[in-house]
Amino acid sequence: MNFPIIRKRRLRKTNLLREAVAETHLRPQDFIYPLFINDERHSRIPVNSMPGVFQNSVDNAVIEAGKALEAGIRSVLVFGVPAEKDQEGSGAWFEQGVAQRGIRELKRQFGKDLIVIADTCLCEYTSHGHCGVLLDGRVLNDPSLELLARAAVAQAEAGADIIAPSDMMDGRVGYIRDSLDDAGYDDTPIMAYSAKYASALYGPFRDAAESTPATGDRKGYQMDPRNAREALEEVALDIQEGADIVMVKPALPYLDIICQVRKMTNLPVAAYNVSGEYSMVKAAAANGWLDERATVLELLTGIKRAGADLIISYHAMDAARWLSEST
Repeated sequence: MNFPIIRKRRLRKTNLLREAVAETHLRPQDFIYPLFINDERHSRIPVNSMPGVFQNSVDNAVIEAGKALEAGIRSVLVFGVPAEKDQEGSGAWFEQGVAQRGIRELKRQFGKDLIVIADTCLCEYTSHGHCGVLLDGRVLNDPSLELLARAAVAQAEAGADIIAPSDMMDGRVGYIRDSLDDAGYDDTPIMAYSAKYASALYGPFRDAAESTPATGDRKGYQMDPRNAREALEEVALDIQEGADIVMVKPALPYLDIICQVRKMTNLPVAAYNVSGEYSMVKAAAANGWLDERATVLELLTGIKRAGADLIISYHAMDAARWLSEST
C-alpha cells in the first residue's frame, strides 16, 4: 500500500516543527508539557507517584497551559482521563469525550499561540486498559486500527494541531494518515511513538492516566528493551507511512536509540522523558540525595545531545523556569 507523503506542507504548519533544531543547548520551546485532563469539574487532583503532577479538569488544564506559555513552552501533550470506560474505548472518539473537550477549550483560549498535541491511544478509555481491541486475552492489531483512526479524526476535528499515536499497533500511522486525509485533515501532522519500549518506567504514568492493564501486559506490542535494530525498522516504517515526527520512548535508557534515529532521518526527533525517570529524580531530590535543578538540566541536556529536537517531560515547567533564570 502506498501512503501519501505530503510532509513539506505539514511541516510548514507549526512553529514546533519549523523551529526544531539539533543544537545542544536547551530552550523552553524544545519542551512538550504533558497534561492529564479528567472529567471532573474545577478539580486538581495530585498524582501521588508523581510529585508536582496533577489530573486537571478542563478549566484548570487551561490555567496550566497558560503558565506553560508564560514560561516559554509552546506545546502541550493532552491525555484524557475519562470518568467512564468501556471495552472499545469509545470515549477516545466521542465528540464530548474529555480529551476532545479539553482540546477545543485549549484552542479556543490560546489559538495559534499554543500547539496542542493529542495522544492517540485507547488504553485510557478501555475498561481492560489495553491499547487496542482485546479478545480472549489477545490484543488484535487490525481491528484496533479503525478505532485508533476514529480517535485521531475526532481529535483533529476538536482542533488538535498534531496527532500522536502511542499504541504501537502495526500499520497505524498509515491507517491514521489515510483517515485524516479522507476527513480533510491532510495538513495535520503525525508525531509517531515509533520506538516505544516495554519499559518498567511507565508505572507512575499509569497512575496518572488510570491506564494499568486489568490483565496481562503490553509486551506483545511494545518493543523488547534488548532490541535496537527493531527500533530502526519501526522508525523507517513509520516514516514510509507518513509520520512527520518520530519518537523514542523512554528517553534515558535509550539514548543510543535516539542517536541512531537522529542519524537515519532529517525529520524532527522527539524523546519522551517518562514518568519513572521523573519520579526517580523527584524522590532522590526529596531525600536530599540529588540537586534537583542540576540533575534535571543535565539529564535533559543529555537527551538533546543524543539527538532529540523535542523533549516531552514532566520537568518542563521547572526546567523552563531554571533556564530563564540562568540567562
